[in-house]
Amino acid sequence: MKLQQLRYLVEVAKQGLNVSEAAEKLHTSQPGISKQIRLLEDELGIQVFIRNGKRVVSVSEPGKEVLRISERILREAQNLKRVGDEFSKEAEGALTIATTHTQARYALPPAIAEFVRRYPKVRLSIKQGSPTQICEMVVSGEADLAIATEGIALYKELAMLPCYEWNRSIVVPEGHELTKLDHPLTLADIARYPIVTYDFAFAGRSKINKAFADQGLAPNVVLTAIDTDVIKTYVSLGLGIGIIASMAYEPERDLNLQLLDAGQLFEPSTTKIGIRKDAYLRGFAYTFIELFAPHLHRREVEAALLARDPDSED
Repeated sequence: MKLQQLRYLVEVAKQGLNVSEAAEKLHTSQPGISKQIRLLEDELGIQVFIRNGKRVVSVSEPGKEVLRISERILREAQNLKRVGDEFSKEAEGALTIATTHTQARYALPPAIAEFVRRYPKVRLSIKQGSPTQICEMVVSGEADLAIATEGIALYKELAMLPCYEWNRSIVVPEGHELTKLDHPLTLADIARYPIVTYDFAFAGRSKINKAFADQGLAPNVVLTAIDTDVIKTYVSLGLGIGIIASMAYEPERDLNLQLLDAGQLFEPSTTKIGIRKDAYLRGFAYTFIELFAPHLHRREVEAALLARDPDSED
């Protein structure tokens, strides 16, 4: 039994049982993958994949358990390599962060700039996607950390660490009627206008919907987007008013927009970091986490990964 055979098994499953795509992903040949998988099946004495001719059509019941164990073995093999690198190449390596556009564009830059200054030999990658996509990246091992507001709690494989709270503001074109109110802004005021805001899966959108529903209001959402800059662009064009994360307003750039604080109208949201509970984090990963969320020292992160109280004695 070889690790390479386990990699072939896992990749075929990941590619929807398409051996050709798995071979392309692993930069090898389809016959080579098929041969190694059959050798492994012979060694184990079971059929992992059920075939129709030469085509893989499903995973057998014992094969599901083989795949689960194979994934765990491959993760632990990667952890072993990281342990070695931690002591032989303390300030070298790679760190991959999966996050949403809003976090990447508005929240992460200061931490990333300082991290790159401290660790110039670490290859830092940022992958963007929806909360579900970025959590899947961490679960599958494509990324080390997920940073998002939604989604992380849905994955039992991930430890979740709260980072910071934030709330929302309304952006409107300069001179908009909402800037001339003689009373504090209300949800009823906002509901009178077409709204441009985040896609439902992003940036606490569920809390926006809940706030309107609690007051019996039905907001007229005419456009949703995953990108705050897209929302601001369409507000500038007069398509509607925008509901965005307050941190995403930049006075020096958003010169044709005005910001109206709406924090009192919506429940605050919390941005969190998600990490695989069985991951071995390099020292520089702990540094990055603390740069982004200064209250999350290494001890707190390790406690979350072990699912124990950081103040316990054992």
